[in-house]
Amino acid sequence: MISWEQTVQTAQSIAAIQQDDGGVPWPEGHVDAWNHVECLMAMAVAGLSEPVDRGYDWLMRHQRPDGSWAMKIQDGMAVERGGESNHAAYVAVGAWHNYLVTGKDPSPLWPMVKRALDYVVGLQTARGEIVWERDARGRASTYALLTGCSSIHQGLRCGVLLADHLGDPQPHWELAADRLAHVLAFHPEAFTDKSRFSMDWYYPVLGGAVRGRPAAELIDREWSTFVVPGLGIRCVSDQPWVTGAETCELVLALDALGRRERAVRLFTDMQHLRHDDGSYWTGWQFVNRKHFPHERSGYTAAATILAADALSGLSGGSGIFRDIHAPASHTCDCTLSSG
Repeated sequence: MISWEQTVQTAQSIAAIQQDDGGVPWPEGHVDAWNHVECLMAMAVAGLSEPVDRGYDWLMRHQRPDGSWAMKIQDGMAVERGGESNHAAYVAVGAWHNYLVTGKDPSPLWPMVKRALDYVVGLQTARGEIVWERDARGRASTYALLTGCSSIHQGLRCGVLLADHLGDPQPHWELAADRLAHVLAFHPEAFTDKSRFSMDWYYPVLGGAVRGRPAAELIDREWSTFVVPGLGIRCVSDQPWVTGAETCELVLALDALGRRERAVRLFTDMQHLRHDDGSYWTGWQFVNRKHFPHERSGYTAAATILAADALSGLSGGSGIFRDIHAPASHTCDCTLSSG
């Protein structure tokens, strides 16, 4: 575990890389809405209200009329103009989390969240999955990703909670979330195969679509494929490379299942990535024994703080991953169309 003082130090390492316009960038210099929101959530846990407020102002300024954000924004300009569905959905997670942590009135963020989730549900297929993006010309992609849709599921559930809290119910979001959860739980054929990535393993649990015994069985099935004892988890199954963000996300998934002992052990294991200034190396190549890539990323620091919060109850938002889940459903006898 890490102390409160260490948590604040890590949050300050994120604030240190925030750009003058409020964006929180990748090490390469660009900003995307998903990682940006995660960094705002982490800083909120640590009580850094000023950079968090500037970060939400950045989101409102850069949202496009259709509700999306450009995939990559650098120096205030879109450098990849397609709009990812999971980027838009995660804004709802951030807005709900910010309310849980700070108690601030979320209504100033509501128009942004509403546009974003309407953009997301506009990309849902007849079968229930939500496709990856609209390209720069506004054309919807023809495929969906399991990790992205799992994150979208959490976004829709948080959006429903926020809508109800503000007295502006959005039942079509809840219906979209229910349909998406069903596909995530029972129809892997709906998604492009990315099974070599550990995210495709645990994200249905992390995003709340799969819980209970099916979730436990899912986690156990691939545990030995991805977990490297004493170090963390692999980013991809076929490379000797553990990554801090993925490890902390699995910690959050384990916490959501009540597997605290495993969660604490994994969180402790990944602390070898901590730098003296509180930031975190992205990963470790354990054959070459080198940090890879040779960078310390804000999103890794953010995932670490969110995992610490879940395990230690540092804020009112500590249950944001634990408490968001689909209605219980353990069988499927439906016939679904393919798109």
